[in-house]
Amino acid sequence: METISQAIVNGLMMGWIYVLVALGLTLVFSIMRIVQFAHGEVYMLGGYCTYFFSVIFGVNVYLALLLAALVMGLLGVILERFLFRRFRGQVEGSMVVAIGLILLLQTAASVGFGTQDRWVPPFIPGVLVVWGVRIPWERAINVIICITLVVILFLFIRGTKMGQSLVAVSQDVDAATLQGIDVNRVSMASMAIGCALAAVAGGLVGAVFMVQPVMGGYAMQEGIAVIILGGLGSIWGAVIGGLILGLIDGMVPLVASTTVASIIGFVLIIIILIIKPQGLMGQK
Repeated sequence: METISQAIVNGLMMGWIYVLVALGLTLVFSIMRIVQFAHGEVYMLGGYCTYFFSVIFGVNVYLALLLAALVMGLLGVILERFLFRRFRGQVEGSMVVAIGLILLLQTAASVGFGTQDRWVPPFIPGVLVVWGVRIPWERAINVIICITLVVILFLFIRGTKMGQSLVAVSQDVDAATLQGIDVNRVSMASMAIGCALAAVAGGLVGAVFMVQPVMGGYAMQEGIAVIILGGLGSIWGAVIGGLILGLIDGMVPLVASTTVASIIGFVLIIIILIIKPQGLMGQK
């Protein structure tokens, strides 16, 4: 029972990490109509920023995570302004830019940070015991932080002028422009928020597993899988899709390998797309 409970906790933790990565992707896609394939590298850099702030500079690990989010949010503003803005709505052009950015950021990380693994200090050391089940505190904290960020994002979109501008632009760019909404400003905000969420996800993973230059590839793969399963442009679709894939990754290895878990996840995606091509929560 303890093993099953631990697998569920692991699955939920990874599921919420997938959710943060997928939310950044779906925000950028909804606003700019591009798939930011270098999003995984932003996630990787967020992990390194958290490591360097907390270990090298001795900053409190929570503050280090916040600083990493701010730095990657600023990077998102720069990327949107100087690389992706001119390719807004152009899938092919933005894809070429993103692939080049992947190679550049991975190489820069390998040269600048080295190829050895790094670890972010645990947010709370020790083990939490709930009903006889031992749960590492860093995994519980990961889930709490992720849920908090998703709720904040939902309230931001529903309750602020910028959030409503994001919704308007995602629904109809021309109509939003006629209403006086600055589409460039909204695009910049979507990229900044998406990069900040990815940075937090990278820092949280670095406290449980490790930070390395190639860690972004798997995160990007799972993020795309989540938004396909949950539906492009849907926050709650990303949450549902991320938790489903996370629980599969956590539970299936109890009886089979992680490879089988990945296969089951993608078979599920194929089945869902055959039944409902727009995803679980997506619109036609």
